[in-house]
Amino acid sequence: MEKNNLNNIPKDLFVPLVRKEDTSEKISAPSRTFFQDAKRTLFSNKPAVFSMFLIALIIILSIVGPWMNNFGSDEQDLKRAKMPPRVPVLENISWLGLDGTLSGTFQGKDVNQATAKANARFAKKEFVDLEVINKGDGTLNSAEVKATYHIYDAKEMKDTYFWMGSDALGRDQWTRLWEGTQVSLIIAFVAAVLDLVIGVAYGGISGFYGGRVDNILQRIAEILVGIPNLVIILLMMLVLKPGIVSIVIALSITGWIGMSRIVRGEVLKLKNQEFVLASRTLGTSNGTIIRKHLVPNISGIIIINTMFSVPGAIFFEAFLSFIGLGIVPPDASLGSLIDLGFDNLRLYPYMLVFPAIIISVLMIAFNIVGDGLRDAFDPKMHK
Repeated sequence: MEKNNLNNIPKDLFVPLVRKEDTSEKISAPSRTFFQDAKRTLFSNKPAVFSMFLIALIIILSIVGPWMNNFGSDEQDLKRAKMPPRVPVLENISWLGLDGTLSGTFQGKDVNQATAKANARFAKKEFVDLEVINKGDGTLNSAEVKATYHIYDAKEMKDTYFWMGSDALGRDQWTRLWEGTQVSLIIAFVAAVLDLVIGVAYGGISGFYGGRVDNILQRIAEILVGIPNLVIILLMMLVLKPGIVSIVIALSITGWIGMSRIVRGEVLKLKNQEFVLASRTLGTSNGTIIRKHLVPNISGIIIINTMFSVPGAIFFEAFLSFIGLGIVPPDASLGSLIDLGFDNLRLYPYMLVFPAIIISVLMIAFNIVGDGLRDAFDPKMHK
């Protein structure tokens, strides 16, 4: 028998290929732009997407949160001062700590002494539940008693709910927390936008023109960056009253320098490339070259740097408010709420916990989104 004889294969199995000019180089897959690739890479980053969701949720709550209950941010009432958090439905889950009770552990040489300390701590002992943890052996502080104080019942506020508790003046913490978050976000975003505008313009002009212009602008930037931020904010306090305006100005005076240096370095790298030389040859003005050719090509690094500057501004505002140089009471910000909570940490920890959680989530989320954007605008990360 003949094997592997091609002449024995039926000819109807073969179909001739018809070559056409309009289909010979046709690309079957759709082409994507750089920004489409960046978008796909960003949204495939699950931590970055989740962080964007958290940021959006906090921004929405900072807007609608103060309107979700009937308490005003400056509505004071000493009768309801320092009330613990109490949330409908969740109050039945004791381990969440949202049941509206105050608790503490008291020690003494015997149970009676420990109980006396508990009763001295809370106003109405008939609303105190006692649990003996250790009966003791008669030595110093060997007995231990856990006391749970039903303060809402004691103050005849059974139908009142403070979702995040109240502060020392009886103001609702939920309302003040979201109004403070709103203030902190406004300061951060305004400072970031000013850093973006001033830094991109300054760095673009300095890098593009070079020579004497670059030398003069960089010496000015070096002088400004050598001035500590605290000195600037103190000077702002002398000229302007403490508040949002003075903090934003203090952040903006030197905050743009980092952005300008990054933009300057990128412009120096791009300004001698062929597409810029072609634009100059065609008579395009310098302003148009910077605006339409150079800035779009460095937009990725600009967006990333702006995203990283937001948490820095939030932290700086919180730091200033914490040391008493920021937002002035009765206005609230995350920093001022943390400062108030720190003063009452041992007895009323909830005053510190909630604003600390919000500022921590914001800082971490913005940094994760910044990392995601950095990977998204890196062509090496595109698949």
